Formats: sequence, structure tokens, C-alpha cells
Amino acid sequence: MLSKKAKYAIKALVYLGHENHKSPVLISQIAQNENIPQKFLEAILLTLKKEGILDSKKGRGGGYFVVKPLEEISFAEILRIFDGPIALLPCVTHDYYKQCEECKDEATCGIRKVFLQLRNITVKHLKDATIMNVVLDESDK
Repeated sequence: MLSKKAKYAIKALVYLGHENHKSPVLISQIAQNENIPQKFLEAILLTLKKEGILDSKKGRGGGYFVVKPLEEISFAEILRIFDGPIALLPCVTHDYYKQCEECKDEATCGIRKVFLQLRNITVKHLKDATIMNVVLDESDK
């Protein structure tokens, strides 16, 4: 299940995507418009800044803004930052691989094969889904 952190991160990035190339946006503005608790959002935006997706400007006219191209910010990246592995089994995850304790032979494990296929399909869709896709989709309405 998608965590609140990941969901709020995506919502904040979409909001900032709509504001892209304008002045930096205050946390309070994002929190109010996206109905996200401000203290929770502060931690999320700080994490996104540490990951090189956002930057901030202090003082008057300050706030957060996107520095990574919107078309390069995938849902897969955001989920991995906030929720860790995307795969449902540790033996099929790419970045967090761990052999299952009860597994006799990964090469012939039918369960692993099913979850590996699921992981591959899921990761492809999450990599293809970008913040830019959502911003453009919402702009068309």
C-alpha cells in the first residue's frame, strides 16, 4: 500500500509542477491547497531536497521549487525514496534484494517467477508515470 508520505510527496510535486518556472512556493501554500499537514509536509519536502529533486530559497520570496526536470521524476523514484522496495517479495526486488529464507532454489521457484513478472510490469508502469504526465493530464481539464 502507498504510504501517506509517498502520496503527499507526489501531490506536492504535482502542485509544484503546476507552479514550475514561477517563484518559489511556501510550504503553507502547498499544505493548504493540497490538504497536507504542514509539519508532515516539511519533512517530506526536506527529503525531496536531499534527493536533489527540489531546492529551496530562504527569506522573502522564498519557498520550494523543482530543480529536476518533471519528466525525469517518476512515481517509481518517489515510492523508492519514501516506501523502499516496490516488489512484494525480497527475492525479486532490484535495489533491496534479499534471498527468501525458505527458498530451496530461486531458479526454479514458481512463486518467485510470478512475483518477478508482477514486479517488472509494476516498475515499468511506475517508471513511465512521471510528475510531468500528471501535470499535463490535469492541465488538459
